[in-house]
Parts: sequence; structure tokens; C-alpha cells
Amino acid sequence: MVSATSKISRFNVASLALGLGFLYLPIVILVIYSFNASRLVTVWGGWSLVWYREFFHDEAMIEAAWMSFRVAASSATIATLLGTLAAVALSRGERFKGRTLFSGMLYAPLVMPEVITGLSLLLLFVALDAERGFWTVTIAHTTLTMCFVAVVVQSRLGSLDRSLEEAAMDLGCDPARAFVAVTLPLILPAIIAGWMLAFTLSLDDLVIASFTTGPGSATLPIRIYSEVRLGVKPEINAICTMVIGLIAVVIVVASFASKLSSAQGESAAPL
Repeated sequence: MVSATSKISRFNVASLALGLGFLYLPIVILVIYSFNASRLVTVWGGWSLVWYREFFHDEAMIEAAWMSFRVAASSATIATLLGTLAAVALSRGERFKGRTLFSGMLYAPLVMPEVITGLSLLLLFVALDAERGFWTVTIAHTTLTMCFVAVVVQSRLGSLDRSLEEAAMDLGCDPARAFVAVTLPLILPAIIAGWMLAFTLSLDDLVIASFTTGPGSATLPIRIYSEVRLGVKPEINAICTMVIGLIAVVIVVASFASKLSSAQGESAAPL
């Protein structure tokens, strides 16, 4: 029995190591070569920060990065507002007509291929004769990320004790004031986590943005993709490393916010 358990344990460890290596070894190599002094990507020339300095002198790349951050922040904020309202409607209005249809339409982007979503939005903007640029990309990313925010916030609302709101209303609060004073502070960590998730998804998106962007509004993923098609430059490694670092920070903060939300949910759960 001990031998069999040992073999299974070694197999699990080996499988985990291979899986993590497959997922993260390319990222580690990219990060290491972002500090490569050589202009040739495949030739190591020593440690250097030259390509990070090169990025901050590349006006086109900085403009694309600024566009990505503006789009991500704007779409994440709008998606968080709409997704939170949708989550409240689904969790507090269990019996309203059309709930099933509304829920299905809200969560459709979770399973719909991004190519279809991007093409559909492109056809919509063309039909409306809308000039493609910052706002079309923002609207497209809001459509993509709103459902993720709704999932996070609805899960948090489902774990709350509704008697807390009822107690507030018994003490004289109307439903809106009870929600703002009691429920909103409890779900705030989930809202923050949803915003960070939406921000990350928007910052990372290439497919939908490529359908809905226009002249002068290329995002950072589109710019990187266009550069890579002509050959990988060491500067691209530096840019990707900075994006990886930013996303890692966002994920850590979102994780802490989610844990805080879960802890508050357990303390507020009915006994």
C-alpha cells in the first residue's frame, strides 16, 4: 500500500510539473529574454535594460498602450455598473417575467466565440454608420466583460442573508437606501474583483478589438500582433513582460478582494 501510494504521488507530482512547465516555461523564457542585450532574440548577449528604455522612446507603442488602458478602464467601469445591476436583478427578482431569457442573453458572451461577437458588433456599427474608434472598442469590450462581472457579483449576493436588508427596512429604510447602506458595502469586494477581472480581459483582448477598432485607435495587443508579424523584436519581450507584471498584480489584488468578500459572506451568513 505504501509503495502504491508513493508511485501515485510521484506520478501526480510529475504530471503537475509537466503541466506547469508547459503553461509557464514559455512565459519565463520571454521574461528572461526581455533583459537580453542582443538585438537578436535567439542569441543571448548579457543582461540589459536597453529594450525597456527603447519602449519608452517608442511613441507609437506608448500611444497604443495608453489607448488600451483607457479602453480597459472605461469598459471595466461601465461593465461593472451594468453587471452589478444585472446581478441584483437576477438575485433579487427571481419571479419577474423574462428572467430566463434575460439570464441567457446576459451570459451568452461567456460561451460565444469572440470571432462571432466581434463580427456581430462590426456589422452593428456599420449598420449604424458609427465611426470606429475608442468608443466602439469600449462598447465591444463592455459587451464582453459585463457577463463576467455579473457572475462574480451574483455569486456574492447569493451568499448574503437577506434578513439584513429586511431588518434595515423594518427600521425605516426604503429598499434603495437599505441596499446602499447594508448590501452595497458587503458586496463591494466582489464589485472590485469584477472590475479588475473586466479590466484584465479588456486589456488582453485582440480578436474583438481587431473587428471594432479604426484608424488611430489601435490597442496594445493589436500593435504587438502587427509588429510580431514582421518578426519578433526584443522590445516586444519587454512590453509583454510589463503587461504580465501588471496582470499579475491585478490578479493578486482581485484574489485578495475575492477572499475578503467570501470572509464577509461567511460572517454575514445566517446561522
